[in-house]
Amino acid sequence: MLARIYQPARNAMQSGQAKTKTWVLEFAPEEAREVDPLMGWTSSGDMNAQVKLTFDSKDAAIDYATGKGIAYTVSDPHKRKPNVRAGGYGENFATNRRGVWTH
Repeated sequence: MLARIYQPARNAMQSGQAKTKTWVLEFAPEEAREVDPLMGWTSSGDMNAQVKLTFDSKDAAIDYATGKGIAYTVSDPHKRKPNVRAGGYGENFATNRRGVWTH
C-alpha cells in the first residue's frame, strides 16, 4: 500500500491561493477500475482509493505515514513566482500615463 504526500495546486480558473496551504496523503490505486457493461459506471474494489487525508504540515503527514507503517512518496510543490507590479491594479487607470492605453 503506497501513499503519495503532496500539496495541492491552485485552481487553474482562479488566481488565488486558497486550499493550497494543506498537505494531502492519498493512496495509490491497487487495482484497475472496471466499467460496468450495463450502466457504464466505473467501479473498483479498492477502498483505499476513496481515502484522502489532509494535514497542516508535511511533517505531520510524514509522521502519520511512518506511525501507521505506510510506504509513501513526497512530491514537493513548485512555487510560482509572485507577480507584483509597482503601481498595482490602479496603474491601469492612471491619469498621468505617457502612452496611449489600448486593449
